[in-house]
Amino acid sequence: MTATPDLDATRLASPDLLRSVFRRHAAGVAVITAQGAGGPVGFTATSLTSVSADPPVVSFGIGTAASSWPAISESGHVGVHVLGEHQRDLAATFARSGADRFGPSTRWREGPQGVPVLDGVLAWLVCRIVARVPAGDHRVVLAEAVLGDPTGSGRPLLYHDGRFGGLRD
Repeated sequence: MTATPDLDATRLASPDLLRSVFRRHAAGVAVITAQGAGGPVGFTATSLTSVSADPPVVSFGIGTAASSWPAISESGHVGVHVLGEHQRDLAATFARSGADRFGPSTRWREGPQGVPVLDGVLAWLVCRIVARVPAGDHRVVLAEAVLGDPTGSGRPLLYHDGRFGGLRD
């Protein structure tokens, strides 16, 4: 016998409902970076998705009210960084509004196309932005990988129920 959903708990779709549902969805954590007119920018993303292998295309979402959006909206390239469990503080820094994201505690270097590349991550890509698709108060950015490095070590950082965490065996 298949369990049926509790229809008494059913609610009409709303931003709060969507947030509540996705608090139950564990997601990998990435940091997206770009070079802006005023310097490097970046933000923590849990919306990173592999879209196509040939050509190699990824997607991520960004709110149009986000401080990084002006740079992402103008940039031709972005950095995509897959974070490890050891990088909870880095994820929190890039998620916090008003934080000094590229301050002394962030190890990074200028990579190809001027894209900021973070050190110590599990993997990174430099990608060429191919589209910015309107989606409500966000944009879905499609970006084609140009080069990268998948050789970092460690276990992935996850985001679940409003907290950063790791895999359990």
